[in-house]
Amino acid sequence: MGTNGSWDTITGALHRVSGPGKRGGDWMTFLCPVHEADGRRHHPSLGVVYNRQRQRTIVKCFAGCSDEEVLERLGLQVRDLFDGPPPDRSGPRRAGPSPELALADRALLAAGLPLSVHKPDPGPQLGRSRRVAAYIYRFADGTPAGRVIRGRTLHRRGHVKSFWQQRRTESGWEAGGFAPLPFQLPEVIAAVRAGRDIYICEGESDVLTATRAGLTATCNAGGAQGWRREHADWLDGAHRVRIVADRDAPGYRHAAKVAATLRDRVGEIRIVQARDGKDLTDHCNAGHDISDLEPVPVLDDHFRSGRAAPA
Repeated sequence: MGTNGSWDTITGALHRVSGPGKRGGDWMTFLCPVHEADGRRHHPSLGVVYNRQRQRTIVKCFAGCSDEEVLERLGLQVRDLFDGPPPDRSGPRRAGPSPELALADRALLAAGLPLSVHKPDPGPQLGRSRRVAAYIYRFADGTPAGRVIRGRTLHRRGHVKSFWQQRRTESGWEAGGFAPLPFQLPEVIAAVRAGRDIYICEGESDVLTATRAGLTATCNAGGAQGWRREHADWLDGAHRVRIVADRDAPGYRHAAKVAATLRDRVGEIRIVQARDGKDLTDHCNAGHDISDLEPVPVLDDHFRSGRAAPA
């Protein structure tokens, strides 16, 4: 692979930033420069492989970090993934943003929220990262499939969260992603069968907040960018789904994506948000009831019937 320019560029940058990689079949694994750059020992969760047919290097963080985040930490750009020119997106194939993304942007503007999130510089790291939670994802029969580990690292201007995934094997827990299953899957299946409301949140901590309030709730591993149609398959036939959107751009876009995969599958879709704060946990910590969740402008009206209305 050394003769491929993109491979040399990507792996060379990762070697400088994250240290030496480990070979395993076609893939080489590195510590992810986004969420594993805390100086602690980790099972590397960033995979790199070369696709000869497409003449490009593929980068995949199995904990859910986006390619753009990884490249930014390496000081590279998307074009550095390609040996030839990137795919031509000009002409008739230029379709613009997806309908769900455009709808979410309209909702953000209606709510007076910015269209992007700029995270402040946390400053230098002051301590070692420590694990603060582990969330087990289970198959339909209740056996463990994988888990999401949540870490926390002290910096000069606050704490920084990090997440990584592990999958369950016959020999124990191993680094890497697992099947796209909803969190609390056995409880979700029971709620669909019983016709109970199901709440979809953006993260596991909010799901547990909802559970303590006596609700059936779920989410996907990988945060706002991790929802897939395979997750939606498990909610097929649900009576009513309430999507609790985080009050920011990724949260609104995640809610729109979830709703788009559930249209025509469930009886009713509602998209709501915290009355105070960013998420469901903030909402409850502020002393509000679940019934006090507020509809998200534009998105709730668009998806309320469970079938997309004309844009």
